[in-house]
Amino acid sequence: MPKNLTTESGAPIADNQNSASAGEYGPLLIQDQQLIEKLARFNRERIPERVVHARGSGAYGYFEVTDEVSQYTRADFLSEIGKRTEVFLRFSTVAGNLGANDAVRDPRGFALKFYTAEGNYDLVGNNTPVFFIKDPLKFPDFIHSQKRDPFTGITEADNVWDFWAHAPEATHQITWLFGDRGIPASYRHMNGYGSHTYQWVSESGEAFWVKYHFKTNQGVRSLDGSQAAELVGGDADSHQRDLHQAIERGVFPSWTLYVQLMPVAEAAEYRFNPFDLTKVWPHADYPLVKVGRLVLNKNPENVFAEVEQAAFSPNNFVPGIGPSPDKMLQGRLFAYADAQRYRLGVNHTLLAVNAPKATEANNYGRDGFSAVNKAGRGKNYEPNSYDGPAQTDRALAAPVALNGYTGSYTTPAHTKDDDFFQAGELYRVMSEGEKSRLIDNLAGFLAQVSREDIIEKNLAHFHAADEEYGSRLEAAVAKLRAGDEG
Repeated sequence: MPKNLTTESGAPIADNQNSASAGEYGPLLIQDQQLIEKLARFNRERIPERVVHARGSGAYGYFEVTDEVSQYTRADFLSEIGKRTEVFLRFSTVAGNLGANDAVRDPRGFALKFYTAEGNYDLVGNNTPVFFIKDPLKFPDFIHSQKRDPFTGITEADNVWDFWAHAPEATHQITWLFGDRGIPASYRHMNGYGSHTYQWVSESGEAFWVKYHFKTNQGVRSLDGSQAAELVGGDADSHQRDLHQAIERGVFPSWTLYVQLMPVAEAAEYRFNPFDLTKVWPHADYPLVKVGRLVLNKNPENVFAEVEQAAFSPNNFVPGIGPSPDKMLQGRLFAYADAQRYRLGVNHTLLAVNAPKATEANNYGRDGFSAVNKAGRGKNYEPNSYDGPAQTDRALAAPVALNGYTGSYTTPAHTKDDDFFQAGELYRVMSEGEKSRLIDNLAGFLAQVSREDIIEKNLAHFHAADEEYGSRLEAAVAKLRAGDEG
């Protein structure tokens, strides 16, 4: 026997097919609770979509430690080989809206929530190890330049390249994005990176700066522009479909986690700023250290409840892991959680996908939108004399030494902090085929810009990265523009 259909207050519903009316042909009655409640809920089914990373897919799984790393961090979920922790991973595109296509040239979000016994740990990264900018003050302007123009309602090449013309530090990420890995064949066939620099602290108090690298065990596979266009034309939901169907078939995607570790004392004398999100740490300086395996083995039961309402914040740390002076990370420590408070309400951490699973949250948060007062009549202040939750005596992370005067700084403090050298290094390690495709991808987009001064400013960045790189791109753009004029 099926359960009785009820209103949201639990009253049984006798007729869910016909609205109540004043007579057979009369107007409908506002007293029809089921009609009013049903329409009102429908009107409110959607919440504000994410300003960035709106288009997403997600799955549950586990992380298993395979190698000993407890000498570097006292984080409990990394404490011993064989230890497993439940996770939720949300993939996304960055610039597109909720209904955008999957197979587009865009960075991919790689947001991972570990449900640890010491609380939830969120690692919010991308499928690239670097980003376009290094200061969060630029982030809203950057995103505005990539989104739809307020007048035309279209993403405009003029806006995109105009911003990049004024952000030379973007040259490295642009080279990544327009290279062969710019359009992943699926979410399963791409790497994930923490991107930022974080802190690990050992049981003895020794601190390390750390970068995360999730290497796909399916192998990296990508699409060129024509393959992506064909896929988009046939299936706008290609990456969502691929991930969902693979897990349903029992083909569970997995990644191997490696980290790079830098002793804290080495950061000040390193040849470039190790907290600069537009740069990578060369593996020759800091080799990859294997940590464990990430496996996705369960699809969400409800995409809205579990993928759309999933809330991540890089400020969700656990003992043994903390932040770094990375400026972009520092900005995101505030911005991510604040975005979720706007989208989902101050009580979004009570939603099932966001709530701790291996422990419970005990605090004095009360009231607000969608409040669930689990604390009952308990006191809502601390300290108190009624056995309420009390603070611990151990900090999550290690203290960081600071010096200098307050102010807005642009002058680099390291010897090799220019914006172009790593973009040039990336270009020079590419094969000739990779270089040609990179030039074609960049030229096809840059040639759409209407203003010559914007084109020239951008070309100067690629010349600064590598003279051959800049010259080839300049020639390709000139050829395309001459063809358009002809």
